Amino acid sequence: MIRSLYNWTLRLAETRYALWALAIVSFAESSVFPIPPDVLMIPMILARPGRAWLIAAVALVASVLGGLFGYWIGAELYQSVGRPVLEFYGKDAYFEEFRQTYNAWGAWAVLIAGVTPFPYKVITILSGATGLNLTVFMVASLVARGLRFFLVAALLWKFGAPIRAFIERRLGLLFTIFVLLLLGSYILVRYL
Repeated sequence: MIRSLYNWTLRLAETRYALWALAIVSFAESSVFPIPPDVLMIPMILARPGRAWLIAAVALVASVLGGLFGYWIGAELYQSVGRPVLEFYGKDAYFEEFRQTYNAWGAWAVLIAGVTPFPYKVITILSGATGLNLTVFMVASLVARGLRFFLVAALLWKFGAPIRAFIERRLGLLFTIFVLLLLGSYILVRYL
């Protein structure tokens, strides 16, 4: 099912409604949809490199708005909608434990989920359910999603199709390593 959904999403990049499709996918991915916007962004930017920044901006704005929707799900609909989404991603068992420390580290959680392969939608819902400060949530979302989408756009704009395989296979890992190094440095500086 996921593969057919992935292929359907990829085909949207070839339509004249690709920017709208990107906005919808970016919005939905931030709260419930399993396919990342990169699936649309990559072929769209390769087809029209001059629109790379517009494509990244559409993905950013729609993703952050979708993140707000995920936050709302967590805050207002946790029992009826939020919990089933978390159960789908296997994160429901960790919720109560996570809730106790989340608000102290919530900005980091949003930043990490916004740039790594960790499902951002889980963090948007948890942010709402735990009552993370909305300003902190918004700033962290803008920074993380902006970094992710504009880096992808910049790489594709600069290097074109040859960088595609790297982005699809290795960029998530590179972001994860970067975040781990950043967190490790923070812990070293703070505790040593």
